[in-house]
Amino acid sequence: MDCIELFPNLSHCIETKAREEFWNSVDEYMEGRQQNKELEAKIELLKAFLESTDFAKLRSQSEKHLVEGKTVKFVIRWEAGKPSYEMVLIKTTD
Repeated sequence: MDCIELFPNLSHCIETKAREEFWNSVDEYMEGRQQNKELEAKIELLKAFLESTDFAKLRSQSEKHLVEGKTVKFVIRWEAGKPSYEMVLIKTTD
């Protein structure tokens, strides 16, 4: 697993999306009958991201674009042993 992509919207901020993805992944892992290294890595990255991120800052960065009707994507990955993120604005075709 190289990265995780999350798409916040006006109803669900980046923190909510990360928590949903974390718990969905935990549920999926617990339902599995064998080890799943990829899912373990995803859970570990999401947990670290949730524990170390300033979500107020991320909300303020993303919500101004969401209010304008733009699509925002957060790409989460490990960088130098720590979770990092990049916010990307998705161009929409009208």
